Amino acid sequence: MKQVVLAALVLAGAIAAQPLDPAKLLQPPTDSWPTYNGDYTGRRYSPLQQINQANVGTLNLAWTRRFTAGGGRGGGGGVQIKATPLEVNGILYFAAPDNAWAVDARSGRELWHYTWETTGGIHIGNRGFGMYGDWLYFETPDCYLISLDAKTGKVRWNHQIADVKQEYFCGSAPMVIKNHIITGVGGDSLDVPGYLESRDPETGQLQWHWNTTPRPGEPGSETWPSRQSMEHGGGMTWHAGTYDPELNLYYFGTGNPNPVYAPQSRSGDNLYTCSIVALNPDTGKLAWYYQVSPHDSHDFDNVETPVLIDGEFRGQPRKMLAQAARNGYFVVLDRTNGKNLLTAPFVEDLNWSKGLDAQGRPIPNPDKEAKPDGTLVSPTEGGAANWFAPSFSLLTGLFYTHASESYGLDWQTDISKTPEGYGGRNQTIWTQNLLQAIDYKTGKVIWSHRYPNQGGNRSGLLSTAGGLLFGGDPTSNVFAMDPAIGKILWHAGLQSSVSNGPITFELDGRQYVVVGAGDSLYAFTLPGH
Repeated sequence: MKQVVLAALVLAGAIAAQPLDPAKLLQPPTDSWPTYNGDYTGRRYSPLQQINQANVGTLNLAWTRRFTAGGGRGGGGGVQIKATPLEVNGILYFAAPDNAWAVDARSGRELWHYTWETTGGIHIGNRGFGMYGDWLYFETPDCYLISLDAKTGKVRWNHQIADVKQEYFCGSAPMVIKNHIITGVGGDSLDVPGYLESRDPETGQLQWHWNTTPRPGEPGSETWPSRQSMEHGGGMTWHAGTYDPELNLYYFGTGNPNPVYAPQSRSGDNLYTCSIVALNPDTGKLAWYYQVSPHDSHDFDNVETPVLIDGEFRGQPRKMLAQAARNGYFVVLDRTNGKNLLTAPFVEDLNWSKGLDAQGRPIPNPDKEAKPDGTLVSPTEGGAANWFAPSFSLLTGLFYTHASESYGLDWQTDISKTPEGYGGRNQTIWTQNLLQAIDYKTGKVIWSHRYPNQGGNRSGLLSTAGGLLFGGDPTSNVFAMDPAIGKILWHAGLQSSVSNGPITFELDGRQYVVVGAGDSLYAFTLPGH
């Protein structure tokens, strides 16, 4: 009876947890993980060090829980956890397409489960929640923004943010900056424009809207041949970005232009696709941009996390932004103005590019555009990097990313003057996954861990002050490495490969590491804690 009462008290305490303190978003993650990347920097670095190189070999499974989708698209079914859970006041919040959960972070006990009755859409995945006070926000595959009460999981409101009939799909983790809920959209099948929006956390009403492709007469329109090409040009915004509160700038990446493999109707650089963009989050006004892949014709979405780094660069202190891009180049920018400081390849044989221009931008190789009889391209459309979260360690000063060396064939299937949709296709014929440690000051790969098997899943990463780098390998292991040299210090086999980015937090003097793998969450701690 005592255990039942204790369990009830723990559950009641969890449900009555306090709302998110906005200051937590500005601090390195310790007792909470309050946003997609832990804090606004995108570093995925924790100052916690209870779990460290000396004791990580004793790390044990504290709890695991499997989740089943409800309602939604044809009733219950399987789940793949691509979301990074938020951890706030002892509760984990995470989402999957059409579903959302609250879970006791100490035990894995489910507190509530919410199901959205969908009207359709592409159920490719969901990256998770944004949180404001005790309100939660997530996107659905049919492009509604849902606000839930964090205590109960009850709906506060929902607003449509894109038209699923135009084959938009939605699933990015909303970014919460001050009183702005910033949401993005995805979509490639039809030639529709990308955009970013900010909504009021109380009502969901629109605050501002920013198009990723300009309109005639606007800056950047000269990089498109016509109004029609701009209005159907793509540039989706399907992944969370980062934020500098001192500069009051929100940084995010934009997707590829459309038509994807048939670029003959969209001559020019095609701004602001495949770019890193800085916006004022209060107004939605453009501060600066840097195009990482001009006139992309290989599906090189540039939505990879732009990580904020403060440090020395060539003898001067700098506020920087670093990105391992899908096109295979590592880019470092001055984040105050978007000036290029460094561009360097982080994988071998980028044959789609002829080199770099004076701005450090890759020069596309026209011989490697898709052709009706096929073109051998490296990397393939999956990219040298992708959406899986990178990490930057304040301990080592190194940038970590899961990467892939690959070759594929690009075919153009629509050779008309006005192609539509993908206009072609890609087939990967060889790939090798690896984990790269990059020196942001030089762009050089300091160490590289090549996985024994060629293909497989790539996971997000987490670095800590305990001298550890956590991630998942393609053969269903979660691991901890020495981030200075890439030596594996600990690993544990899971039922499936890690499908999100690991997080860590401390509760009641006990540090947890939590990963998602397929339909399950796994929490690890040290024995005796």
